[in-house]
Amino acid sequence: MHEGINYKKFIFPIVAGIIIWLFTPLRPDALDPAAWHMFAIFVATIIGCITQPLPIGAIAMIGFTLTVLTNTVKIDTAVAGFGNSSIWLIAMAFFISRGFVKTGLGRRIALQFVKLFGKKTLGLGYSLIGVDLILAPATPSNTARAGGIMFPIINALSRSFGSKPEDGTQRKMGAFLIFTEFHGNLITAAMFLTAMAGNPLAQSLAKHQGVDITWMHWFLAALVPGIISLILVPL
Repeated sequence: MHEGINYKKFIFPIVAGIIIWLFTPLRPDALDPAAWHMFAIFVATIIGCITQPLPIGAIAMIGFTLTVLTNTVKIDTAVAGFGNSSIWLIAMAFFISRGFVKTGLGRRIALQFVKLFGKKTLGLGYSLIGVDLILAPATPSNTARAGGIMFPIINALSRSFGSKPEDGTQRKMGAFLIFTEFHGNLITAAMFLTAMAGNPLAQSLAKHQGVDITWMHWFLAALVPGIISLILVPL
């Protein structure tokens, strides 16, 4: 077996896709065969994402390729989404966010903030929110930002000060820092267009209604309520 590929897990999506494909309605007036074939590929792709014989991204690309090879969707229609600027905005932000994680830059920024402003517990809470605020524009996943960068630091800091959930001392410091970061992370996710993957989707939906929202428009609209919220949450 090739490393990274679990061939047995391909069985379920392939079998499900073939079975649905073979049950294509015979009457074209009942349902367009192309629509049924798309449904078959869609179900197979979803099952593949669940069983994960390959990473989800690879499964999605296989599903995309099959829709074109089977002539279910024309190539021009299939690649139309890649011309959406919102999609590329998300993609580029994800590339940058991976750089923050892989190089450890996000962790170093966080530790510098803790060093400068973490003399007291309240200051520590503000410093963590400040790091989240700086990282947010270039990290389009608030879950990855909080879980991948912030949580390990909060966990280490809390334990170094003797605040551990297993011995009942979590409210000594850890609970406060987690609570602060949780709410601060949600606020920063709403402050920047590129701070959460769902934001560009909202931008795209608004554009279809004739409302054009730029990165700066979004930021300026969210700046005042965002800053006020970030100041109040730790308090």
